[in-house]
Amino acid sequence: MSRSIVPDLATYSVWFLTGSQDLYGEETLRQVAEQSKQISDTLNASSDVPVTVSWKPVLKDSDSIRRMVLDANSDDSVVGVITWMHTFSPAKMWIRGLDALAKPLLHLHTQANVELPWADIDFDFMNLNQAAHGDREFGYIQTRMGVPRKTVTGHVSNPAVTSSVGTWSRAASGWAATREMRLARFGDNMRNVAVTEGDKTEAEIRFGVSVNTWGVNELVEAVDAALESDVDDLIAVYLEAYNVVPELQPDGARHESLRYGAKIELGLRSFLEAGGFTAFTTNFEDLGGLRQLPGLAVQRLMADGYGFGGEGDWKTAVLMRAAKVMGAGLPGGASLMEDYTYDLTPGNEVILGAHMLEICPTLTTTKPSLEIHALGIGGREDPVRLVFDTDAGDAVVVAMSDMRDRFRLVVNVVEVVPLPEPLPNLPVARAVWKPAPDFATSTAAWLTAGAAHHTVMSTALGLEAFQDFADMAKTELLVIDENTVLRDFTKEVRWNQAYYRLAQGM
Repeated sequence: MSRSIVPDLATYSVWFLTGSQDLYGEETLRQVAEQSKQISDTLNASSDVPVTVSWKPVLKDSDSIRRMVLDANSDDSVVGVITWMHTFSPAKMWIRGLDALAKPLLHLHTQANVELPWADIDFDFMNLNQAAHGDREFGYIQTRMGVPRKTVTGHVSNPAVTSSVGTWSRAASGWAATREMRLARFGDNMRNVAVTEGDKTEAEIRFGVSVNTWGVNELVEAVDAALESDVDDLIAVYLEAYNVVPELQPDGARHESLRYGAKIELGLRSFLEAGGFTAFTTNFEDLGGLRQLPGLAVQRLMADGYGFGGEGDWKTAVLMRAAKVMGAGLPGGASLMEDYTYDLTPGNEVILGAHMLEICPTLTTTKPSLEIHALGIGGREDPVRLVFDTDAGDAVVVAMSDMRDRFRLVVNVVEVVPLPEPLPNLPVARAVWKPAPDFATSTAAWLTAGAAHHTVMSTALGLEAFQDFADMAKTELLVIDENTVLRDFTKEVRWNQAYYRLAQGM
């Protein structure tokens, strides 16, 4: 009864647009078309690029460029465009098209050949192979117009090139998902907490996401409407997918608690599906008639691709939904995460992250344990939840904060490590990680940035995807990685403060 809402990225497309002009004659333009299609086909065939790359006829004048861009804008399956100036394409003819472009742009600075055929080069060859300065002309007009884009340089036979194009296409897919996202908040955010607040109107302007609130008892009605036969079917799924503790088994003393947990999942899922929602929040201070704080249900819905934020944190839910889409098909996963406590052993400092209940099981390849324990918060019955350790490996933790005049994304590159010691008395899913460049620099930089305590941990995506996403959203991004120096990072925070305030009026 699990239904993934992560799209097949192959159903999305990016259009491959090649620039030239009529100056060169039909024979040269025929070769331009053939060679540009070869470049497009190479990208489309690469396993690094998850979307469909669609080649379009060579563009030679302002009207055709503008029309192509408008067509791309109006096609919901198009998540971006790739441009390449095979020959010299005078950039003034691109002004109207670039001005109209509403989709992400990748400028591919490449050429048809890898090596130069030195002995055979004549002026016909030079006329045909002019990307070295054709792309410079195009780069100038993009910069002058302030067009946000990603620039990738190199031949498409180079795996570094296809990898970078593929990452950009994933970011473009995540950006497309936010543009059509509907997010349901069940109740408000946690009382007196600052970082979970935010400007929902500005979020819709900036990211496209619609964020609205529904009373928790509307969810309760959906939970109470769950059929016992559907609960039976879902319990069978649980028994197959997880190591269910004896007390929750069908003949166990607390099986009724698992049945109610299943009802919460059925009710939540039906509510979200009926409303077309792809992200949601809950709040343990506003549970209405719910007998349990949703734990297992939230974990399973996250695994299916829903964005989620605890304590009403809708910004984290938006970010998680984008991460789910961007990471489609990759090993690893994405989850709500929260820095809880530290091991401050000198030279071996680590961060222990968890949440009350809601860590997504896509962070592990092991079979989670389905358990029930007291929560000590929320004032309801003991909730059921999945317990596991996050797999070791490379990851990033990403936070979104509302800085009043803008949203700020902060990314920390981290290494998830095996648990130094067992945690027999911590009955929630968890992760332990070492942050780059080191514990002291990372935590000081995070606090300097005013980054949130809720994050999205992704073990599927790296830094580059979130850099591309931030560029598409025209949103501030601060990076904490192996190159971070706290003094320089602090200066960047101050410079950004001035830049983004000035940019409001540009």
